[in-house]
Amino acid sequence: MKSAVIVFPGSNCDRDMAVALEKITGQKPLMVWHQEYDFDKVDFIALPGGFSYGDYLRCGAMSARSHIMKEVIKRAEAGVPTFGVCNGFQILTETGLLPGALMRNAGLHFVCKDVKMTVENADTMFTNAYAAGEEITIPVAHHDGNYFADKETLDRMEGEGQVAFKYAEDINGAQRRIAGITNAKGNVLGMMPHPERMIEPALGGSDGRKLFESVMNRLG
Repeated sequence: MKSAVIVFPGSNCDRDMAVALEKITGQKPLMVWHQEYDFDKVDFIALPGGFSYGDYLRCGAMSARSHIMKEVIKRAEAGVPTFGVCNGFQILTETGLLPGALMRNAGLHFVCKDVKMTVENADTMFTNAYAAGEEITIPVAHHDGNYFADKETLDRMEGEGQVAFKYAEDINGAQRRIAGITNAKGNVLGMMPHPERMIEPALGGSDGRKLFESVMNRLG
């Protein structure tokens, strides 16, 4: 699986993502700088965590309008699997590739710890290696992870299987404890927890590995 990691000024989890992708896929990902306009054909695009543009204006707001995102949006809309973690999730909502918004945590504190989540839909491009209802442990590290959408949008997403992951307990005030969602087509996933930091026992567990393996399963 050939992949690309999009790098913005202020990204600080791009190396974590690159290491995870290389270990799991066996290929080094392209590291694509935000000022580029295009990049080689890839099977998978990752938007890593961090504080792109220093979270100026709103988290992800400036990155969503960077040069490279026009190409990312075009490829995502064409069906290329696109994955945003933490700040990457915020960027995906700012572009409109995913519905809703990520707001300041309800407790107004940065949350950094391992959390338990449940797999709400195990029949997506990103979750098929898990079992439905499976409880997994993945670390979070965010200040603006409080997912919000209006009731109609939340009902629709839950009814159509777009909610991929939920926190086992309230972590940040997110509506319906939502931790990760997909778009309607199922090829774009955004989530606040960091699966790339939980891919092998040396890191404290391997629950995050199945997410990347799920994509590989679907791509064949």
